[in-house]
Amino acid sequence: MRIDKNTEEFYKSLKEKLSNDTFWPSDYLYKFIVPSDETKVTQIENTFNNLGAVITTRESSKGNFTSITILVKMKNPDAVIEKYLEVSIIEGIISL
Repeated sequence: MRIDKNTEEFYKSLKEKLSNDTFWPSDYLYKFIVPSDETKVTQIENTFNNLGAVITTRESSKGNFTSITILVKMKNPDAVIEKYLEVSIIEGIISL
């Protein structure tokens, strides 16, 4: 996957912050918003399968969007970023 310069800089900065502020392995909280589409929600859930993640979903009041919160123990900042990159291919996803 090709990432643009701004995205590359963002993840470089995130890695630095995570490296300096957290002792690894550590719990990490991911938050995503996607258009309410069961396929997209399932794609995200599948990305975190077999990691012991606690996944919570909640549909917006009008049902147009679904928020997904994932709490999972990650081994290091690179593993955190790897998951962000894996889900970034899902159309319409917003990472918070």
